[in-house]
Amino acid sequence: MVMLGLTFFSASMWTGGTLGTGLSFDDFLLAVLIGNLILGIYTSCLGYIGASSGLSTHLLARFSFGSKGSWLPSLILGGTQVGWFGVGVAMFSIPVHKATGIDTNILILVSGLLMTATVYFGISALMILSAIAVPAIAILGGYSVNEAVNSVGGIDGLRAVTPAEPMEFSTALVLVVGSFISAGTLTADFVRFGKKPRSAVFVTMAAFFVGNSLMFLFGAAGAAATGQSDISEVMIAQGLLIPAIIVLGLNIWTTNDNALYASGLGFSNITGLPSKYLSMINGVVGTLCALWLYNNFVGWLTFLSAAIPPIGGIIIADFLKNRHRYKDFANAEVKTVNWAAIAGMAIGIAAGHYLPGIVPVNAVLGGAISYLILNPLLNRVAERTQEQA
Repeated sequence: MVMLGLTFFSASMWTGGTLGTGLSFDDFLLAVLIGNLILGIYTSCLGYIGASSGLSTHLLARFSFGSKGSWLPSLILGGTQVGWFGVGVAMFSIPVHKATGIDTNILILVSGLLMTATVYFGISALMILSAIAVPAIAILGGYSVNEAVNSVGGIDGLRAVTPAEPMEFSTALVLVVGSFISAGTLTADFVRFGKKPRSAVFVTMAAFFVGNSLMFLFGAAGAAATGQSDISEVMIAQGLLIPAIIVLGLNIWTTNDNALYASGLGFSNITGLPSKYLSMINGVVGTLCALWLYNNFVGWLTFLSAAIPPIGGIIIADFLKNRHRYKDFANAEVKTVNWAAIAGMAIGIAAGHYLPGIVPVNAVLGGAISYLILNPLLNRVAERTQEQA
């Protein structure tokens, strides 16, 4: 429920609407399935590592990046989650303002503070919130989309729609993977409590491959039928105001609380302060920056697609190479800063930016492969330097 609550997010519907109006129906389905399969495989690997070790993403990063080197991925991942929180607050407040006339700033302040308050209670509150939100979104959203699609002649009507401004297929894949690559890299934070690593893999794959795909389909169907990609705006257009506000609020609340929870863990790794209080501070910051983040959403996605994946790639690579070290975190010896991981992250970002193909995939592989090459080389150099000294 927590993982589905994470992936049931209006931003995915918004991106789905963009894809639905830029691709043919068949190309849209292919882009969503391939993109979310990539996300599912990537996040399932991280979920397996988290559940088998019982460690959060930021503690896992200490093995590969070093005790203080892990501050870099924690800062980037924690910061992006604060950004996603702000985007979510604005994505709730702006449509509700249009529908009710309530001042946007008041809505942002009230909703942001309410979402921040619940994260204080941690993973148990996320579970309760998600158990309410996930079925409500699936049932009410599914009904609304079904009505919208039937109004344009069903699936055949959607197939007949031709994009006015066609989108490149590779761009579509970048948007699908980029839409959740940041939160996906933090999968271990949520599934580390799983009793069996295989269960964590199943849950993670279901959340990203099934749950996220459903949000894209909701967005594309709504955009094709009514011109609105967010299911709540489709429902408002159908005269379902109260259900729309409920679905929109629950949809964003679950993902936003996951984002704050993960951001608190990240900044706790850097500062050593309790994560619950840091999560609440992050919620206030995200609330105050909500409109700016909302207005720069596409640029945010582009940044995430290249900057975040190498972190997960390096964590996965180190686990595959040195998995025996992960069995005893308390007594494990780690470097202060592992420059191989820092360099691998930079190379992964460059690979995503400059190499042809799917940007996030290039970034993951670039980070992982360069780390596997550089780490033993730099270790040998350090050993020779010590011998000579």
